[in-house]
Amino acid sequence: MREEIKRFIDQMEEGSVAIIPAAHEKTRSYDTEFKFRQDSDFWYLTGFPEPDAIAVITKGAKKPYTLYVRPRDPLMETWFGRRQGVEGAVKNFGVDKAHSVEKFGADLGKILAGHEKLYYRFAVDTELDQKILQYLNEQRVRRLKTAYPPHTIIDPTPIIGEMRLHKSEREVGLMQKAADIAAEAHVLAMKKVKPGMNEGQVEALMEAFMKDKGASGVAYNSIIGGGDNATILHYVENNMPLKDGDLILIDAGAEYQGYASDITRTFPVNGKFTPAQREVYDVVLDVQLKCIDFTVVGNTHQQRQDYSIELLTEGMKQLGLLKGKTKDLIKKKAYLKYYMHGVGHWLGLDVHDAGRYFVDQQAKQSRPYAPGMALTVEPGLYIPPDDRSAPAKYRGIGVRIEDDVIVTETGNINLTAGVTKDPDEIEALMQKSARK
Repeated sequence: MREEIKRFIDQMEEGSVAIIPAAHEKTRSYDTEFKFRQDSDFWYLTGFPEPDAIAVITKGAKKPYTLYVRPRDPLMETWFGRRQGVEGAVKNFGVDKAHSVEKFGADLGKILAGHEKLYYRFAVDTELDQKILQYLNEQRVRRLKTAYPPHTIIDPTPIIGEMRLHKSEREVGLMQKAADIAAEAHVLAMKKVKPGMNEGQVEALMEAFMKDKGASGVAYNSIIGGGDNATILHYVENNMPLKDGDLILIDAGAEYQGYASDITRTFPVNGKFTPAQREVYDVVLDVQLKCIDFTVVGNTHQQRQDYSIELLTEGMKQLGLLKGKTKDLIKKKAYLKYYMHGVGHWLGLDVHDAGRYFVDQQAKQSRPYAPGMALTVEPGLYIPPDDRSAPAKYRGIGVRIEDDVIVTETGNINLTAGVTKDPDEIEALMQKSARK
């Protein structure tokens, strides 16, 4: 049995059963589907890669872990690919028992009967929601004469989220691989980008490289923003030409065995920062380095955000973007004009990974960092091209620098250190490549 299943069982209450569904294939258009990606919680617990499966986990049972899966079907496998089937689920995925998912509806009463509590996420799988609700309603109408189903339903998401928040050594290894692949892709972009290229060409170059190096694909839609497009936080059109004298902001990560990397680098299209670009870049880089150093055991998530705001507000004053006392500017939230996002987020199976940021229900007590937590560090400044209050030389400049770190007992590990962010090193790399 998988270690993750054992740990989940340990946290279940006595007299309980859990039902955890896999993801389903999703229609892209008409009769075509998006490429399948497994539900992250289901993948974390089971490691089972196929759609439509259902895990049943029963606290206190001699054989607590059952998996309902798609049956083997030669015709369907000819059309859509091989299946593990019942035999493969038992042989390859550590389950105690496996059944065809076609039997789940008939087995539901037996699964639920006699358990006081059910761990289940509503509003994720609407079809399964209806099966469970219909069964519970039928028993209520019958005055519980034929069965005694759970009377308490508990969302398992917080439990699984806390498990996912603290990465194991195995997970850190997978995340390092995802980071290495993405870092190499960013270095390749620095070597290849030149004026006249299209943003989409850079996207294609990087994503093909990541796939070639073993990634299943990108961890999220890549952001390839040249010039003014770098001031749009989630710019994904990626279809404009790259101009001489502009910066390009690339936010792209790889997914490897389900785990995400998330890297942003900003550099000059022609290989040489202008003085104004360098001034903005240096402010962001200084803040990013300090926030990485701040990402250590004991410091809290909110403290790091506040620290980034204070540092960037000072930087905005240095650049002439803001004027006044730092405390007053922060109180008025003047910084939001140029820095409007968080300095980082959890990272793991999801690029914005599971786990609470606060330890209290009122979201007032920020969570302190602990070993095994994985986070991004990504301050930025975004100066709109039409901002007449900003010095003209800075208008249309967007800079974000992002790395992935793992908190350790003694500090942290920068998983994405393999791609340089030192501006002098970036220029030297690009100019050397241009001479070849």
